[in-house]
Amino acid sequence: MIFLGSPSLGSGPVTSLPLPSLPASYYALLEVAPEATTEELRQAFRTLSKRYHPDTTSLPPVEAAAAFQQLQQGYGVLSDPLSRQRYDAELLALRQMLLAQASLWPSSPLPSARPVQGATRRPLSGGEWLALLLLGGTLLLSLALGLGLAWLRGEV
Repeated sequence: MIFLGSPSLGSGPVTSLPLPSLPASYYALLEVAPEATTEELRQAFRTLSKRYHPDTTSLPPVEAAAAFQQLQQGYGVLSDPLSRQRYDAELLALRQMLLAQASLWPSSPLPSARPVQGATRRPLSGGEWLALLLLGGTLLLSLALGLGLAWLRGEV
């Protein structure tokens, strides 16, 4: 999982995202509010690092190492006032960009349940009939097998 502000994304804000939602942030990762103090960040990091440290968790070692590394990265960004300020600016820019993209796309109504005018029902093809026949035969054979076993056991 890549978080905004991670070294793999570079220093600028993200310019295009496939989904109109915010990625998980370091605040969510550390389970703190964006207004959290340095002491609250430190306490959250200590608590979560105990949970995800590869030596103290029941998670698989690879998964624990990745989670712990993300925790360290998030705490490193948020504990430094200058990098936290830069990160907050990136989050704000991303949020504004997503809101602008969302306003460009008109909301399309959901398709209605009524049939389209002029539509006609087509006849089933040979393959569709065969599939229905096989499903029906399977159902009947299963029912006959269940009743036959129950009769043999004397439960009927």
